[in-house]
Amino acid sequence: MLKKHLFVPGKREYIHQRKLLPGCILCGILKYSPDVVNLTIYKSKLFSISLNLYPYNPGHLMIFPNRHIVDPRELTANEVKELHRLQNLALTILEEIYQPRGFTIGYNVREASGASIKHLHMHIVPRYYNELGFLDIIGGSKIIVEDPNETKLKLQAAFAQQKDKSRSIIKLH
Repeated sequence: MLKKHLFVPGKREYIHQRKLLPGCILCGILKYSPDVVNLTIYKSKLFSISLNLYPYNPGHLMIFPNRHIVDPRELTANEVKELHRLQNLALTILEEIYQPRGFTIGYNVREASGASIKHLHMHIVPRYYNELGFLDIIGGSKIIVEDPNETKLKLQAAFAQQKDKSRSIIKLH
C-alpha cells in the first residue's frame, strides 16, 4: 500500500541539471550564477545561509562557508565560532517563525553519507510531531506546505531584523 520511496516534483530535473553545471552549486550561489536557484537569506563575511530548494519542512536551512571546503575539520577557529553563532541565530529565528518541536542538525560528509554537494554545509531542519499527514501517507510522498520563495522572504526579514538588533547592543566589559 505505501510506496517505499518519496518522490519530490522537480528533483529529478534538478539533479540532471546539476550534472550539466560546471563546478559546485553552493559556489554558484555565492557567485550569483544565473544557472542556480538562489535562496540565500543571510550572508556574513565567512558564511552564507540559504534555504534548501527541496526542503524536508518549511525553514529547512543550509549554512555553508563562503570558501569552498568539504570537511568540517578544515574550518578555522574563527569559522567555527561564526558557524556556532549563526546556528544559534537560525534556531532562534526558526523557533519564532515556525514553532517547531525540535530540530535535525548536521552534515553529510562525503558521498557515502548521502552528500550530494561537495561543499561543506550544515542542514538545520525544523521538526514537528506527526510530520506525516494523511495525504503524505496515502499519496506516498511528502507535501510541501510552504513555497520556498515565501519562506525566503520571511526568513530574510527575520535575519535582517536580528542583524539590526545586534548592531544596537552595546557590549559592557
